[in-house]
Amino acid sequence: MELRELGGTGLSVSAVGFGASPLGNVFGDVPRDTARAAVRRALDVGINFFDTSPYYGDTVSESVLGDCLRHAAVPRDRVVVATKCGRYKDEGFDFSAARVTRSIDESLARLGLDYVDILHAHDIEFTQLDQIVNETIPALKKIKESGKARFIGITGLPLSIYQYVLDRVPPGSVDVILSYCHFGINDTSLVDLLPYLKSKGVGVITASPLAMGLLTDNGPPDWHPAPEQLKSACRAAAEHCSKKGKSIRKLAMQYSLMNNEISTVLVGMNSSKQVEENVAAALELSTSGIDEELLHEVEAILEPVKNLTWPSGIQQA
Repeated sequence: MELRELGGTGLSVSAVGFGASPLGNVFGDVPRDTARAAVRRALDVGINFFDTSPYYGDTVSESVLGDCLRHAAVPRDRVVVATKCGRYKDEGFDFSAARVTRSIDESLARLGLDYVDILHAHDIEFTQLDQIVNETIPALKKIKESGKARFIGITGLPLSIYQYVLDRVPPGSVDVILSYCHFGINDTSLVDLLPYLKSKGVGVITASPLAMGLLTDNGPPDWHPAPEQLKSACRAAAEHCSKKGKSIRKLAMQYSLMNNEISTVLVGMNSSKQVEENVAAALELSTSGIDEELLHEVEAILEPVKNLTWPSGIQQA
Protein backbone atom coordinates (compact mmCIF):
# COMPACT_ATOMS: atom_id res chain seq x y z
CA MET A 1 0.00 0.00 0.00
CA GLU A 2 1.34 3.40 -1.04
CA LEU A 3 2.11 5.78 1.82
CA ARG A 4 1.72 9.55 1.41
CA GLU A 5 2.87 12.45 3.55
CA LEU A 6 0.05 14.23 5.38
CA GLY A 7 0.71 17.93 4.99
CA GLY A 8 3.35 19.17 7.41
CA THR A 9 2.54 16.66 10.14
CA GLY A 10 5.38 14.26 9.36
CA LEU A 11 2.82 11.45 9.34
CA SER A 12 2.86 8.96 6.47
CA VAL A 13 -0.62 7.58 5.84
CA SER A 14 -1.85 4.80 3.58
CA ALA A 15 -3.49 6.06 0.39
CA VAL A 16 -6.56 4.03 1.35
CA GLY A 17 -7.81 4.86 4.83
CA PHE A 18 -10.10 2.71 6.98
CA GLY A 19 -13.34 4.55 7.69
CA ALA A 20 -14.64 2.99 10.89
CA SER A 21 -18.17 4.38 10.92
CA PRO A 22 -19.59 0.98 9.80
CA LEU A 23 -18.07 -0.57 12.94
CA GLY A 24 -20.65 1.48 14.84
CA ASN A 25 -23.39 -0.62 13.18
CA VAL A 26 -24.65 2.44 11.32
CA PHE A 27 -25.21 0.44 8.11
CA GLY A 28 -26.26 -2.81 9.78
CA ASP A 29 -24.97 -5.03 12.54
CA VAL A 30 -21.28 -5.98 12.38
CA PRO A 31 -20.39 -8.95 14.60
CA ARG A 32 -17.30 -8.39 16.73
CA ASP A 33 -15.36 -11.22 15.05
CA THR A 34 -16.09 -9.69 11.65
CA ALA A 35 -14.91 -6.26 12.80
CA ARG A 36 -11.72 -7.68 14.28
CA ALA A 37 -11.00 -9.62 11.09
CA ALA A 38 -11.54 -6.52 8.96
CA VAL A 39 -9.11 -4.41 10.99
CA ARG A 40 -6.57 -7.25 11.11
CA ARG A 41 -6.80 -7.68 7.34
CA ALA A 42 -6.42 -3.93 6.81
CA LEU A 43 -3.23 -3.92 8.87
CA ASP A 44 -1.89 -6.97 7.02
CA VAL A 45 -2.33 -5.34 3.60
CA GLY A 46 -0.71 -2.05 4.60
CA ILE A 47 -3.58 0.22 5.70
CA ASN A 48 -2.33 2.25 8.66
CA PHE A 49 -4.90 5.07 8.91
CA PHE A 50 -8.09 4.55 10.91
CA ASP A 51 -10.78 7.21 11.31
CA THR A 52 -13.70 7.24 13.75
CA SER A 53 -15.91 9.59 15.77
CA PRO A 54 -18.05 9.50 18.92
CA TYR A 55 -20.97 10.33 16.61
CA TYR A 56 -20.70 7.06 14.69
CA GLY A 57 -23.12 4.59 16.25
CA ASP A 58 -23.40 6.76 19.38
CA THR A 59 -19.80 5.96 20.52
CA VAL A 60 -19.93 2.31 19.39
CA SER A 61 -17.49 2.83 16.50
CA GLU A 62 -14.78 4.17 18.81
CA SER A 63 -15.21 1.33 21.30
CA VAL A 64 -15.17 -1.36 18.61
CA LEU A 65 -12.18 0.14 16.81
CA GLY A 66 -10.28 0.26 20.11
CA ASP A 67 -11.11 -3.38 20.74
CA CYS A 68 -10.01 -4.35 17.21
CA LEU A 69 -6.67 -2.57 17.52
CA ARG A 70 -6.01 -4.17 20.91
CA HIS A 71 -6.96 -7.58 19.55
CA ALA A 72 -4.58 -7.08 16.63
CA ALA A 73 -1.81 -6.23 19.13
CA VAL A 74 -0.41 -3.68 16.71
CA PRO A 75 2.38 -1.40 18.02
CA ARG A 76 0.94 2.08 18.66
CA ASP A 77 3.47 3.79 16.40
CA ARG A 78 2.43 1.61 13.47
CA VAL A 79 -1.06 3.10 13.21
CA VAL A 80 -2.47 6.59 12.69
CA VAL A 81 -5.75 7.00 14.55
CA ALA A 82 -8.11 9.94 14.07
CA THR A 83 -11.29 10.76 15.94
CA LYS A 84 -13.54 13.77 16.22
CA CYS A 85 -15.37 16.01 18.66
CA GLY A 86 -18.26 18.44 18.61
CA ARG A 87 -20.92 16.18 17.10
CA TYR A 88 -22.76 13.60 19.19
CA LYS A 89 -25.69 11.30 18.58
CA ASP A 90 -27.55 12.18 21.76
CA GLU A 91 -26.40 15.76 22.34
CA GLY A 92 -26.29 17.10 18.81
CA PHE A 93 -23.59 19.71 18.19
CA ASP A 94 -21.50 21.22 20.96
CA PHE A 95 -18.23 22.88 19.99
CA SER A 96 -17.72 24.66 23.32
CA ALA A 97 -14.26 24.52 24.84
CA ALA A 98 -15.58 22.60 27.85
CA ARG A 99 -17.29 19.94 25.74
CA VAL A 100 -14.43 19.27 23.31
CA THR A 101 -11.99 19.11 26.23
CA ARG A 102 -14.15 16.50 27.92
CA SER A 103 -14.73 14.74 24.60
CA ILE A 104 -11.10 13.77 24.01
CA ASP A 105 -10.88 12.06 27.42
CA GLU A 106 -14.05 10.10 26.65
CA SER A 107 -12.73 9.09 23.23
CA LEU A 108 -9.35 7.98 24.58
CA ALA A 109 -11.09 5.82 27.18
CA ARG A 110 -13.24 4.15 24.52
CA LEU A 111 -10.30 3.66 22.16
CA GLY A 112 -8.02 2.45 24.93
CA LEU A 113 -5.30 4.88 23.83
CA ASP A 114 -3.14 7.47 25.53
CA TYR A 115 -3.42 9.81 22.55
CA VAL A 116 -4.92 10.10 19.08
CA ASP A 117 -2.88 11.22 16.13
CA ILE A 118 -5.58 13.57 14.85
CA LEU A 119 -8.54 15.18 16.62
CA HIS A 120 -11.05 16.84 14.27
CA ALA A 121 -13.82 19.28 15.02
CA HIS A 122 -16.67 17.34 13.38
CA ASP A 123 -18.90 19.05 10.75
CA ILE A 124 -18.21 22.61 11.80
CA GLU A 125 -20.82 24.10 9.43
CA PHE A 126 -23.41 23.30 12.10
CA THR A 127 -22.29 26.13 14.35
CA GLN A 128 -21.22 29.72 13.86
CA LEU A 129 -17.76 29.51 12.33
CA ASP A 130 -16.57 32.32 14.56
CA GLN A 131 -17.08 29.96 17.52
CA ILE A 132 -14.76 27.48 15.80
CA VAL A 133 -12.18 30.24 15.29
CA ASN A 134 -12.41 31.87 18.71
CA GLU A 135 -13.27 28.99 21.05
CA THR A 136 -12.99 25.52 19.55
CA ILE A 137 -9.59 25.72 17.89
CA PRO A 138 -7.91 27.37 20.90
CA ALA A 139 -9.30 24.51 23.02
CA LEU A 140 -8.05 21.94 20.52
CA LYS A 141 -4.60 23.55 20.59
CA LYS A 142 -4.53 23.10 24.37
CA ILE A 143 -5.43 19.44 23.89
CA LYS A 144 -2.58 19.17 21.39
CA GLU A 145 -0.19 20.80 23.88
CA SER A 146 -1.30 18.27 26.52
CA GLY A 147 -0.24 15.41 24.24
CA LYS A 148 -3.71 13.86 24.03
CA ALA A 149 -3.83 14.66 20.32
CA ARG A 150 -0.78 15.07 18.13
CA PHE A 151 -2.53 17.12 15.45
CA ILE A 152 -5.85 18.88 14.99
CA GLY A 153 -8.22 19.26 12.09
CA ILE A 154 -11.64 20.40 10.92
CA THR A 155 -14.27 18.60 8.86
CA GLY A 156 -17.45 19.45 6.99
CA LEU A 157 -19.22 19.42 3.64
CA PRO A 158 -19.22 23.04 2.37
CA LEU A 159 -15.78 23.88 1.03
CA SER A 160 -16.16 27.55 2.01
CA ILE A 161 -15.75 26.67 5.70
CA TYR A 162 -12.06 25.87 5.34
CA GLN A 163 -10.87 29.18 3.97
CA TYR A 164 -13.11 31.09 6.39
CA VAL A 165 -11.50 29.40 9.38
CA LEU A 166 -7.93 29.13 8.12
CA ASP A 167 -7.84 32.84 7.22
CA ARG A 168 -8.83 33.75 10.79
CA VAL A 169 -6.62 31.57 12.98
CA PRO A 170 -2.86 31.91 13.53
CA PRO A 171 -0.74 30.05 10.95
CA GLY A 172 -0.19 26.44 11.91
CA SER A 173 -3.28 26.28 14.13
CA VAL A 174 -4.98 23.67 11.94
CA ASP A 175 -2.89 20.74 10.71
CA VAL A 176 -5.37 18.88 8.48
CA ILE A 177 -8.82 19.10 6.92
CA LEU A 178 -11.19 16.25 6.14
CA SER A 179 -13.47 16.91 3.19
CA TYR A 180 -16.09 14.51 1.91
CA CYS A 181 -18.08 14.08 -1.30
CA HIS A 182 -16.01 16.70 -3.14
CA PHE A 183 -13.41 14.53 -4.83
CA GLY A 184 -14.96 11.84 -6.94
CA ILE A 185 -16.04 11.25 -10.53
CA ASN A 186 -19.17 13.34 -10.06
CA ASP A 187 -17.63 16.16 -8.00
CA THR A 188 -14.04 17.41 -8.18
CA SER A 189 -14.58 20.83 -6.61
CA LEU A 190 -12.03 20.11 -3.87
CA VAL A 191 -9.27 20.39 -6.49
CA ASP A 192 -9.75 24.16 -6.72
CA LEU A 193 -8.97 24.47 -3.02
CA LEU A 194 -5.82 22.32 -2.98
CA PRO A 195 -3.31 25.11 -3.83
CA TYR A 196 -4.72 27.26 -1.02
CA LEU A 197 -4.55 24.39 1.49
CA LYS A 198 -1.00 23.59 0.42
CA SER A 199 -0.01 27.23 0.89
CA LYS A 200 -1.29 26.96 4.46
CA GLY A 201 0.67 23.75 5.07
CA VAL A 202 -2.55 21.88 5.73
CA GLY A 203 -2.82 18.16 5.01
CA VAL A 204 -5.82 16.95 3.00
CA ILE A 205 -7.95 13.91 3.74
CA THR A 206 -10.94 13.08 1.57
CA ALA A 207 -13.80 10.72 2.33
CA SER A 208 -16.82 9.20 0.61
CA PRO A 209 -15.24 8.31 -2.75
CA LEU A 210 -18.55 6.55 -3.54
CA ALA A 211 -20.45 9.78 -2.72
CA MET A 212 -22.23 8.15 0.23
CA GLY A 213 -23.57 5.37 -1.97
CA LEU A 214 -24.42 7.34 -5.12
CA LEU A 215 -21.63 5.60 -7.07
CA THR A 216 -22.67 2.03 -6.26
CA ASP A 217 -24.85 -0.61 -7.90
CA ASN A 218 -27.30 -0.56 -4.99
CA GLY A 219 -27.58 3.21 -5.02
CA PRO A 220 -27.76 5.57 -2.03
CA PRO A 221 -29.81 5.07 1.15
CA ASP A 222 -33.26 6.65 1.27
CA TRP A 223 -32.03 9.49 3.48
CA HIS A 224 -29.34 10.61 1.03
CA PRO A 225 -29.60 14.42 0.70
CA ALA A 226 -28.56 14.64 -2.97
CA PRO A 227 -31.04 16.23 -5.39
CA GLU A 228 -32.98 13.79 -7.58
CA GLN A 229 -31.15 14.98 -10.70
CA LEU A 230 -27.83 13.85 -9.22
CA LYS A 231 -29.24 10.55 -7.97
CA SER A 232 -30.69 9.81 -11.40
CA ALA A 233 -27.43 10.55 -13.24
CA CYS A 234 -25.41 8.38 -10.84
CA ARG A 235 -27.95 5.58 -11.26
CA ALA A 236 -27.51 5.80 -15.03
CA ALA A 237 -23.72 5.72 -14.66
CA ALA A 238 -23.88 2.64 -12.42
CA GLU A 239 -26.19 0.87 -14.88
CA HIS A 240 -23.83 1.70 -17.74
CA CYS A 241 -20.90 0.12 -15.90
CA SER A 242 -22.98 -2.91 -14.96
CA LYS A 243 -24.04 -3.51 -18.57
CA LYS A 244 -20.35 -3.59 -19.52
CA GLY A 245 -19.60 -6.05 -16.74
CA LYS A 246 -17.64 -3.39 -14.85
CA SER A 247 -17.89 -2.01 -11.32
CA ILE A 248 -18.66 1.66 -10.78
CA ARG A 249 -17.54 1.17 -7.18
CA LYS A 250 -14.04 0.17 -8.28
CA LEU A 251 -13.86 2.94 -10.88
CA ALA A 252 -14.89 5.54 -8.30
CA MET A 253 -12.41 4.25 -5.75
CA GLN A 254 -9.56 4.35 -8.26
CA TYR A 255 -10.48 7.81 -9.47
CA SER A 256 -10.36 9.19 -5.94
CA LEU A 257 -6.83 7.82 -5.47
CA MET A 258 -5.39 9.49 -8.56
CA ASN A 259 -4.53 12.88 -7.03
CA ASN A 260 -1.36 12.72 -4.94
CA GLU A 261 -2.12 16.11 -3.39
CA ILE A 262 -4.75 14.25 -1.38
CA SER A 263 -2.97 12.18 1.24
CA THR A 264 -5.55 9.52 1.97
CA VAL A 265 -8.99 8.46 0.82
CA LEU A 266 -11.26 7.28 3.62
CA VAL A 267 -13.76 4.59 2.73
CA GLY A 268 -16.06 2.87 5.18
CA MET A 269 -15.28 -0.82 5.67
CA ASN A 270 -16.92 -3.51 7.76
CA SER A 271 -15.47 -6.79 6.49
CA SER A 272 -12.25 -8.39 5.25
CA LYS A 273 -13.89 -8.69 1.82
CA GLN A 274 -14.44 -4.93 1.59
CA VAL A 275 -10.86 -4.31 2.71
CA GLU A 276 -9.53 -6.63 0.04
CA GLU A 277 -11.71 -5.10 -2.70
CA ASN A 278 -10.55 -1.56 -1.91
CA VAL A 279 -6.89 -2.51 -1.67
CA ALA A 280 -7.11 -4.55 -4.88
CA ALA A 281 -8.54 -1.51 -6.65
CA ALA A 282 -5.64 0.61 -5.37
CA LEU A 283 -3.01 -1.94 -6.40
CA GLU A 284 -4.56 -2.36 -9.84
CA LEU A 285 -4.49 1.41 -10.29
CA SER A 286 -0.78 1.54 -9.45
CA THR A 287 0.11 -1.31 -11.83
CA SER A 288 -2.37 -1.07 -14.71
CA GLY A 289 -3.91 2.38 -14.38
CA ILE A 290 -7.60 3.22 -14.56
CA ASP A 291 -9.96 2.05 -17.30
CA GLU A 292 -9.75 5.26 -19.34
CA GLU A 293 -12.48 4.31 -21.80
CA LEU A 294 -14.98 3.51 -19.06
CA LEU A 295 -13.98 6.61 -17.10
CA HIS A 296 -14.65 8.89 -20.10
CA GLU A 297 -18.04 7.24 -20.67
CA VAL A 298 -19.05 7.67 -17.04
CA GLU A 299 -17.79 11.26 -16.95
CA ALA A 300 -19.94 12.01 -20.01
CA ILE A 301 -23.04 10.60 -18.27
CA LEU A 302 -22.30 12.67 -15.16
CA GLU A 303 -21.31 15.88 -16.97
CA PRO A 304 -24.77 17.51 -16.62
CA VAL A 305 -24.54 17.17 -12.82
CA LYS A 306 -20.83 17.85 -12.43
CA ASN A 307 -20.05 19.35 -8.99
CA LEU A 308 -23.74 19.40 -8.06
CA THR A 309 -23.98 19.15 -4.28
CA TRP A 310 -26.50 19.75 -1.50
CA PRO A 311 -26.77 22.17 1.43
CA SER A 312 -25.35 21.27 4.83
CA GLY A 313 -25.26 23.17 8.08
CA ILE A 314 -26.71 26.43 9.30
CA GLN A 315 -26.68 29.60 7.25
CA GLN A 316 -23.56 31.54 8.17
CA ALA A 317 -23.97 35.23 8.93
